[in-house]
Amino acid sequence: MFNVGFQEMMVILVIALLIFGPKKLPEIGRSIGKTIREFKRASEEVSRSLDEPLDDLRDRDYFR
Repeated sequence: MFNVGFQEMMVILVIALLIFGPKKLPEIGRSIGKTIREFKRASEEVSRSLDEPLDDLRDRDYFR
């Protein structure tokens, strides 16, 4: 999705360090990680809930 190289990542980390300071960065990283994890879990749950009815229809030969 994003093509971020090593140099770009280092610039982003240095800017974040200057803006937030060394004490806030671990807390921000944890909250971002939790948010991404929660988003992935929710998207998988939605995908699963949409696939189950389709699987039932496929089993009943509605699409054949």
